[in-house]
Amino acid sequence: MVFDYVIVGGGSGGATLAARLSEDPTVSVCLLEAGGSGKDLLIRVPAAVVAMLPGRPKINNWAFETTPQAGLNGRKGFQPRGKTLGGSSAINAMLYIRGHRSDYDHWAELGCEGWSFDEVLPYFKRSESNERGPDALHGGDGPLQVSEQQTPRPVSHAFVDACAESQVRRNDDFNGPEQEGAGHFQVTQFRNKARNGERCSAVAAYLHPVMDRKNLTVITGAHATAIKFARKRATGVSYRRKGADHTIAARREVILCGGAFNSPQLLMLSGVGPADELARHKIPLVHDLPGVGRNLQDHLDFILNWKSKDPDMFGLGVRGAINIVKGILQWRKNGTGLIATPYAESGAFLKSDPSLDRPDLQLHFIIAVVDDHGRKLHMGYGYSCHVCVLRPYSRGEVGLYDANPLSPPRIDPNYLADERDAALMLKGVKMVRRILEAPALAKYRDKEFYMAGVTSDADIMQHIRNRADTIYHPVGTCKMGIDDMAVVDPQLRVRGINGLRVVDASVMPTLVGGNTNAPTIMIAEKAADMIKAAV
Repeated sequence: MVFDYVIVGGGSGGATLAARLSEDPTVSVCLLEAGGSGKDLLIRVPAAVVAMLPGRPKINNWAFETTPQAGLNGRKGFQPRGKTLGGSSAINAMLYIRGHRSDYDHWAELGCEGWSFDEVLPYFKRSESNERGPDALHGGDGPLQVSEQQTPRPVSHAFVDACAESQVRRNDDFNGPEQEGAGHFQVTQFRNKARNGERCSAVAAYLHPVMDRKNLTVITGAHATAIKFARKRATGVSYRRKGADHTIAARREVILCGGAFNSPQLLMLSGVGPADELARHKIPLVHDLPGVGRNLQDHLDFILNWKSKDPDMFGLGVRGAINIVKGILQWRKNGTGLIATPYAESGAFLKSDPSLDRPDLQLHFIIAVVDDHGRKLHMGYGYSCHVCVLRPYSRGEVGLYDANPLSPPRIDPNYLADERDAALMLKGVKMVRRILEAPALAKYRDKEFYMAGVTSDADIMQHIRNRADTIYHPVGTCKMGIDDMAVVDPQLRVRGINGLRVVDASVMPTLVGGNTNAPTIMIAEKAADMIKAAV
């Protein structure tokens, strides 16, 4: 089979890109996805993420692990990533956050021409159908439905009140003129009558509505094993499906959209990457590109948990089971209620020091006790608050364990390698504890999990190293730029190779100050224009 464009990975980048490129009926597009259709009930039901995220069993989830992390007392971290059309937008908390405008201006300062905030804003707006309507910062008629939450719990309102009592101002739009403050997150969730309350993943927004296009071929269950080259031009992709190997050819371009782990892995498996890494695994060198897999950045996150006697949240118990049954019936009826929740209903962006020009900490307030990504369960009811360092100094890498394309990538985030990250995390945890002890949460507060009675910096830091882990925002491993370690140029073309691009979160040179799904969709929207203009 021969297509104009072959896209590898149907996540937020790949689904968006396939839909946009196939708008031209004169070009043919093939999308390869290792997972399934992205239409499962578990994906459509927001609260059902609790069945997929833990990775036990692996449902729509690669469920990767990191190497042992010295900064986390030698623990291996957990790295869930979506394995389905829609990618991680199918198993995330649906939060629509762009980051701070200065994040994109910084990309431009690093030499990524065309990527300043004012230049990427039109692509954010083009993707977005915001329930509040269009304005200077928001789109009103894009494919991605950005909505108010259906039925936030009272405890989530109380968290915002607790922030106000702690001198954190209210903010009803984290993607508005100012990011700092506390409020409720907007979510990628359908609000039309037919699908009200369902998750609006990238594939549900962009790709499912156009799957009948004659120039678009989507192959699921297809695990890409290698990029094919003619000298230094990408000519196609090999993949394995149902135990059989296949190869498809690309007339114009091969485009990798596998994310921060799978895209660099496939490049290295195909002979593009650091020469020493490839030699170690006896992979023939096609092009020595030392930045492939380097520059890994992620939001390390720490969770504070409180038990509560109020059962109006997710929990294990008789009342909790009754609530879930009632919630399912309500959601099936009109898309509202407990089952429509993103779990992280409210949150905040904080400055660790008032003199800072932008927030450096993000909080996610959860209407359940979250422990080890939901892999450790506790009886009763409670709530949790995550805190993460928005722009870590620590840098890690993605590599290979071996030359087997079915093996997982070697993931080393190198968490807390830079002491500045540890110091800021400690400060953030102390700030969160003060908020959670504010009067507004008194009626919900029972007792603190794990940290009760822990007051010294040394003891808090030990808890951080024992329990902190990712909040699922890995980026940077095929970074965009103009320096020697850049993997792609500002047009997202792989340096030194023709006919090959990367369009996903791996191209971010630095991590944005917020969740990464919306920025990845923006990157694909902008890439579509660049690819069309290159013909």
